[in-house]
Amino acid sequence: MGEATPVLLETRDARGVVTLTLNRPQAFNALSEALIAELHAAAERLRQDEGLRAVVIAGAGRAFCAGHDLRQMRATPRQAYYEDLFARCSAMMLALHALPVPVVARVHGIATAAGCQLVALCDLAVASSEARFATSGIDVGLFCATPSVTLSRNLGRKAAFEMLVTGDFIDAETACQRGLVNRVVAPAALDAEVEALLARILDKPRIALELGKALFYRQLETGLADALGDAGRTMACNMAHETAQEGVQAFIDKRTPAWRR
Repeated sequence: MGEATPVLLETRDARGVVTLTLNRPQAFNALSEALIAELHAAAERLRQDEGLRAVVIAGAGRAFCAGHDLRQMRATPRQAYYEDLFARCSAMMLALHALPVPVVARVHGIATAAGCQLVALCDLAVASSEARFATSGIDVGLFCATPSVTLSRNLGRKAAFEMLVTGDFIDAETACQRGLVNRVVAPAALDAEVEALLARILDKPRIALELGKALFYRQLETGLADALGDAGRTMACNMAHETAQEGVQAFIDKRTPAWRR
C-alpha cells in the first residue's frame, strides 16, 4: 500500500458511535508502527469526547488483524527496539481500554497474536462464523507474552495456555464458548448483529455505563472486601446522579425515563 493510504479509517454516526477500521488489508491489518501510533492517538482523542457513546474496532479486507508486522520487526533485530515497540503497543491497548464507553470488536476474519489480544482487550466482541483466533507467535519461536495477559483474563487458564503453547486456531463458536467473544453470526448478519448490540447499549445513559465500566475492571484486580467497598461507593455516586434519580422516579411512575443520554 502506498504511504498516502491511511492505515486507520475513522467514521462517526449521529449517535456518537465511532468506528475505527484497521486499513492495511494487503498485510492482513498487521499492527505496523504507524497503525499502533494512529490507534493510540485516536484513543487519546476520543477519551476526551463527551459526545462519544461507543467505539467499534473493525478490519478492512479479509482479516481482522494478524498481529504485529513481522517483516517490520525483523528489519530492526535489536532488543531495545523490540522493548520500545511492545511498550508502545501496550500503551495503545491501555488507551483503548481506558475509553469511558463500551468498545466492541467486529471480527470477520482471522485474529492472531496481537490481533487476538485486541479482541480480548475490547469490552465486547461480535464475530462472524468464519472468524478464527490464535496466539500463533509460538509457531515462529515467539511466545505471545503480551497477548497472554488479556487472553488469560477472558478464557479459563488451561484453555488460554493451550492456545499460547500450541498456536492452534480455534473457530468462532469455540471462542464464544470459552468467553473470547459474545456472539457469533453468519457473515451476512455481522453488521446487523453489531448494530443490535449497539442499540441495546445506546438505550442506556452514558454516565451509568461510564461509572460501571471503570468499576467493573477495577474490582477485578482487587480483593473481595476492597471490591465491594469500591462498588458501594460507585453505586452511591451513580444513585446520587440526576440520571439514576430520574430512572428510579420513572420506574415508580411507570413511565419511560426522560434521560439526557
